[in-house]
Amino acid sequence: MSAAEDYRGFSNIEAEIALIQRQVAACTLILNREGILGYSGHVSARLPDTNTFVIQPIDTPRSDLTPEELITLDLDLNILDNPGGEKPPAETVLHAEILRARPDINSVAHFHHDLANSFTLIEGGALVPVKNHAIRWRNGMPVHPDPAHVAHKHQGEAVAKTLGACHAMQIRAHGQIITGESVPAVLTDSVHFVENALAQYNAQAIGTLKPLSEADMDSFAREFKRPRHINKVWRYYTGNIRKAGTIPADWELG
Repeated sequence: MSAAEDYRGFSNIEAEIALIQRQVAACTLILNREGILGYSGHVSARLPDTNTFVIQPIDTPRSDLTPEELITLDLDLNILDNPGGEKPPAETVLHAEILRARPDINSVAHFHHDLANSFTLIEGGALVPVKNHAIRWRNGMPVHPDPAHVAHKHQGEAVAKTLGACHAMQIRAHGQIITGESVPAVLTDSVHFVENALAQYNAQAIGTLKPLSEADMDSFAREFKRPRHINKVWRYYTGNIRKAGTIPADWELG
């Protein structure tokens, strides 16, 4: 049964699902092109008004993923649609348990950015908001202590517990998890998470770190329009890959 058939009764559901599938593929291609998501890692997205989601197959290269290859699963990891017949990633449970625990989240990215993760490898090392867009994580960027692959339900539940009400986290000696209200939001936050880590790394190499204060963050937040910014970032990066021929010209991406 296809994803579209499984959600009969929603208006324009086929178009909504197709858009989300294209967005997941485009986000994956962009993060790969930007050096954020490499040979492993994955982006998922909840399908509209459901507890089901799409994610890429385990071995499909992140450099040429297409929407048609995505697998649809429910939160218990039952496969609902699998056009290519391949397995989902080993860490799919990570996405499922975060989506289960957080109904406000509609998209999850998991990648392995070495510089950002280096902050989990030193005593007293912690990422903090240093760039203005890092106010997204003013309530914390927690670190999950277990570096193992998140391959089992209890591990996914533990990761979701570490995330709590936050919007991003790291797994020690492993990688990052970024969450958002949409796929374009996850792309935006993934880019800014890495930017913030690089800025903190560079600042600490120069001198004493001066993170954003609560007053700094309040000042930026007063005028910041998140939906407008997400749209700006999304259009910029999708425009780049469209011009580069990475995606077909006829992909409508919202």
